[in-house]
Amino acid sequence: MEELVIRDADVVDGSGADSYRADVVVDGGRIVSIVKEAAAAGCQRPKARRELDAEGLVLSPGFVDMHAHSDLALLRDPDHGAKAAQGVTLEVIGQDGLSYAPVDDRTLGEVRRAIAGWNGSGDDIDFDWRTVGEYLDRLDRGIAVNAAYLVPQGTVRALAVGWEDREATPRELDRMRQLVAEGMEQGAVGMSSGLTYTPGMYAKDAELTELCRVVASYGGYYCPHHRSYGAGALEAYREMVALTREAGCSLHLAHATMNFGVNKGRAPELLALLDEALADGADISLDTYPYTPGCTTLAAMLPSWASEGGPERVVERLADDGTAERIRHDLEVTGSDGCHGVPIEWDTIEISGVGDPALADYVGRTVQESADRRGEAPWVTARGLLLADRLAPTILQHVGHEENVRAIMRHRVHTGGSDGILQGAKPHPRAYGTFPHYLGHYVRELGVLSLQECVAHLTSRPAARLRLPDRGLVREGYVADLVLFDPATVAAGSSFAEPRVLPTGIPYVLVDGRFVIEDGRRTDALAGRAVRRTPA
Repeated sequence: MEELVIRDADVVDGSGADSYRADVVVDGGRIVSIVKEAAAAGCQRPKARRELDAEGLVLSPGFVDMHAHSDLALLRDPDHGAKAAQGVTLEVIGQDGLSYAPVDDRTLGEVRRAIAGWNGSGDDIDFDWRTVGEYLDRLDRGIAVNAAYLVPQGTVRALAVGWEDREATPRELDRMRQLVAEGMEQGAVGMSSGLTYTPGMYAKDAELTELCRVVASYGGYYCPHHRSYGAGALEAYREMVALTREAGCSLHLAHATMNFGVNKGRAPELLALLDEALADGADISLDTYPYTPGCTTLAAMLPSWASEGGPERVVERLADDGTAERIRHDLEVTGSDGCHGVPIEWDTIEISGVGDPALADYVGRTVQESADRRGEAPWVTARGLLLADRLAPTILQHVGHEENVRAIMRHRVHTGGSDGILQGAKPHPRAYGTFPHYLGHYVRELGVLSLQECVAHLTSRPAARLRLPDRGLVREGYVADLVLFDPATVAAGSSFAEPRVLPTGIPYVLVDGRFVIEDGRRTDALAGRAVRRTPA
């Protein structure tokens, strides 16, 4: 007898088609049968060792978070309730060009320091891997939800070239090609870049194109955090489209926003650019989070020249008064490339987390507010905080536009990505609320998307980008990564005031046929594993 039958569910199967009522049978981690309208037809109903009454609940495929920063959280916190409670059954990590494989001992220490604001220091982690394959093997020991990995181009460059702003030599480029190829062979699904973060930003288009050729040869995709989301946003999008078309590589645009005042109301221009490329045969997708503010580190705002050489050199430059004044001028007057070519507005920069608990008073306040309390210029406050906290502070940057958010999420190649940073005392609520916020706010309350459309955006569409042949749909033979939610009550519990509150209206989540959320509570199941690239 099969393990489980989910009875009388309203199935929204991920395809975008109309829902239907059915009994869905799960056994051995897969969906083994779907009996539509079983009760109404009076037919023999399927039996199983356990029966779950799903009356009034929607059954959908598990949600895929196309942009996650859980690289260490999956290892640190087996519960991982922030994502499991949202119905996320698969995350894509290794984002923004910086993660923890492939590395050597030197690079690992540098990367840990550089992205401590994203993932913590890692002092509580046993870094017993160096290659992509070894990291995926570590995930296979048991994690809360599944994870796919992108080879991080910035980490690759740090390993082969270093943190200097210069072109790679032919030998170094060959080494980077080799590292990307090895990562893809070991199971990565593509390559990411952080082109406003060091050292990835120092790569010219020709270098990126060569690495994308390698990715394409394995059937993977390129996922860039591109060179500007502000003053040069449209040009940066065009650059990525042209680069990947030259390389013959699929493109997935990370957190594809149009932020800052210069881009208010300009989402249609981005979508027109994408539509033109799609009509001409380009393979493009994108992800967004359903909120207006962004989230990153305070150090990411600095100009690229100030970040050359790695974290220790940044601290040295900040400590030097003359160099610090140059940094201030770039930030406040010129418009730093770290701040996307837009002069920084300190009243939009809210400190969301710090590494040193003694600095907790800064959290939840903008840099401007803290400066006013201290009676000093905001740059003095920001510089002092960066030095005192050794570059660890994370920020919310309040620069988005609701009309752009809604326009982009309607596009046919859109997928959902939380960009969730789980560190800090007051993280962005998207880390805990992205997927129920789509379903509750943008579907039920605003009607921006239909329920069927939204579920397709969060399930089958990302599964197709990841080339997963048996995930992303409620279909017989597919992996039983499933979510049961109440369409009348599903909502994000997290807010900017209380960002760590779990969502409501998602009572059941299954990963590989095992309940990770049951009756609204996290079980002890560690059913997730590394999801490796499917050969092209």
